[in-house]
Amino acid sequence: MVPILILAIAWGQELLDQLVFGGRWNLPMLPRGSFLGVLTAPFSHSGFGHLLANSMLFLPLSWLVLLRGRCDYLAVWIGVYVCAIPVWLFWPVGSHGLSGVVYGLLGYLLLIGWLEKRPFSLLLSLVCLVSYGAVLPSLIPLFSPAGVSWIGHLSGFLGGVLAAFAVYRE
Repeated sequence: MVPILILAIAWGQELLDQLVFGGRWNLPMLPRGSFLGVLTAPFSHSGFGHLLANSMLFLPLSWLVLLRGRCDYLAVWIGVYVCAIPVWLFWPVGSHGLSGVVYGLLGYLLLIGWLEKRPFSLLLSLVCLVSYGAVLPSLIPLFSPAGVSWIGHLSGFLGGVLAAFAVYRE
C-alpha cells in the first residue's frame, strides 16, 4: 500500500496545483534553494501527463523492490535523497518529479541480482533489464530530451545503486 499512498500524495498535489493554482504551484528542488525542495520534488510534477508517465513506472518498480522487503524500499528512497543533495547544491537547474525515484528503483533492481547471485535476485534483475532497459539511455545527456532532467535521473539511479550496495545479502 505504501506506493499507492505515495502516489496519492503526488496526485493530490497535482490536483490542487491544477485546480487551485492553475499549474503554478510546483515544489521543485531549486539550485541552492530551500532544502525542503529536495524533500518535496518527487511529489511535484509539471502536469498530469508528467505524473501519469512517472506513475506507470513507479508502481510496478516499487512493488518489485517491495518483494525484497520494506527495508530495501526505504533504502532506495534514502539513497535517492542522499544523491539528490549534490544536485541541489551544485547543479544550475531545478528538477522535480518521481522519475528520480523511478530510476533509483530501477538502479537497485538491476544491480541487486548481480551482487547477491541468488536465483530469485538474478531473475528479478534480468526481468527488469528486459522490461525497463529501454529507459537507460536517458541517463546520458545526449539521449535525454530537452527540458528533461537527465541529472535527476542519473542521481536517482546512483541512489538506487547505493541502496543495493547497502542492503545486499551475501
